[in-house]
Amino acid sequence: MPNLQSLDISRIDFAKGGGLIPAVVQDADTLQVLTLAYMDEAALKETLDSGQATFFSRSRGGRWRKGETS
Repeated sequence: MPNLQSLDISRIDFAKGGGLIPAVVQDADTLQVLTLAYMDEAALKETLDSGQATFFSRSRGGRWRKGETS
């Protein structure tokens, strides 16, 4: 697995998706897709800083972490 701390997020074109990028969460062993969600740039930065996946809810208009409010 690549080191996420070395990810150069300046190369990600958030503008293409209206400020959002798709984020897929998979089981590391089975590769089963567990979640398809979206991230804005702030959610991606928060994920990289905290080590906990943070997403952007289009319906709520804000960031969230799985299990906190859903």
